[in-house]
Amino acid sequence: MGPDVLDLSRFQFASTSIFHFFFVSLTVGLAFLIAVMETMAFVHRDRAQIYGNMTNFFGHLFLINFAVGVVTGIVQEFQFGMNWSQYSKFVGNIFGVPLALEVLMAFFLESTFIALWWFGKDRLRPALRLASIWLVAIGTQISAFWIVLANGWMHHPVGYEVVGDQAFLTSFSQVVFNYKAWLYFLHVQGSAWSVAAFFVLGISAYHLLRKQDVEVFSRSLRIGLVFAVIGSVFSATSGHRAAQVARYDQPMKFAAMEAQWETSKSPAPWSAVAIINEKEQRNTFNVEIPYLGSLLAYNRLTGNYEGLIPLQERYERELGPGNYIPPVAWVYWNFRIMVGIGMLMLLAAFGGAFLWWRRRGRLNDTRWYLRALLFTLPLPWIANFCGWITTEMGRQPFMVYGLLTTVEGVSANSYGEVLVGLIGLWIVYLALIGLDIYLLTVTARAGIHHKPEAQMLAAPAPNYAGEGFQGYERRN
Repeated sequence: MGPDVLDLSRFQFASTSIFHFFFVSLTVGLAFLIAVMETMAFVHRDRAQIYGNMTNFFGHLFLINFAVGVVTGIVQEFQFGMNWSQYSKFVGNIFGVPLALEVLMAFFLESTFIALWWFGKDRLRPALRLASIWLVAIGTQISAFWIVLANGWMHHPVGYEVVGDQAFLTSFSQVVFNYKAWLYFLHVQGSAWSVAAFFVLGISAYHLLRKQDVEVFSRSLRIGLVFAVIGSVFSATSGHRAAQVARYDQPMKFAAMEAQWETSKSPAPWSAVAIINEKEQRNTFNVEIPYLGSLLAYNRLTGNYEGLIPLQERYERELGPGNYIPPVAWVYWNFRIMVGIGMLMLLAAFGGAFLWWRRRGRLNDTRWYLRALLFTLPLPWIANFCGWITTEMGRQPFMVYGLLTTVEGVSANSYGEVLVGLIGLWIVYLALIGLDIYLLTVTARAGIHHKPEAQMLAAPAPNYAGEGFQGYERRN
């Protein structure tokens, strides 16, 4: 096994994770928004048809994304055995537990009740239909929790002992209450809500600009705004805390995020833009903002942090010879792109909330803001991808932080075997993402009162505005 096999295996797993998260983030966030829409239909009897049409429309988009994306997670789990067999052997006794619980507690819950909710819409009593979609929403959150818990353990391993060449679980409670996992879960949850919120906002803005179904999409715009505010704030605060925590439990990642080669002075500046020369281990150009580094790292105007070079020397003393510095430019720039987009999302969310309050219900007529929302739709996805790259590349060369490196965890595959797998994976995943985007776009643009020929190009759809909400109508 040569170094090229390792790089190729890492690139393949990164590709799988990012492709999979394209579907997952929308599923996790949108399930919760639709559950809220369904609740509004249940509570507001006089507007049940409006909220019912809204739920059916966005529920159809949710179902398309769920159906197309579910297979991508299965491929990711196969990779542990195919490309990372030594890693699986080392942590299988621990890592397998949250993955098994995810399938037993969440996947069956989602799969069962999503079918009941969607296909039983004309047969279930309203309360049972409402309970079904809430169980789907809860199932997606449980699923995200167990997966993030497993990932959090890789960043901060607890509750284990190493016997021979394997790690064994000694405390399930320590693994479940791992602070790192909970911090990551809050951040992923906020990110998923942001993806779904800006998805709903963008589609609602599109139809409001065309004066289509104003009653429905003006309300979905307001629901999306509430979730955009909550999701953006959740993402920003939990992400800020995760970066601060990295300063002491993954200091090499933190130093890479700041491109800080030598230990900083106190108060520490914050690097806004840098040209990084990793070979010479220095920045050839650096624009710094005084005091901001300390403020972000400590929430005060004093304090310093270690640099990459002294950390490398410390790691070599503690862990033995090796290169412990991650790809600095990748970590530095992806972190800044994520933060920059996060600021734009906060601006869009709070700007919309201000306009909603200021214009007293005339948000629908603020066309410049509606046009701006169309461009914000892909931003949370881009921020998520950059966030994952920062998090995962920042802990290199470790797979399990401080315990197992990627060199030790990779399978003894040939270069050709991994390359063929990578090409096949990209072909399949690009086809799935292309199909998903195509179906979502056509279905979203068709709207509620769509032309039949337009809907024929999309996935099979119910009659949104017809008898799809019979339960609520009968009750009224």
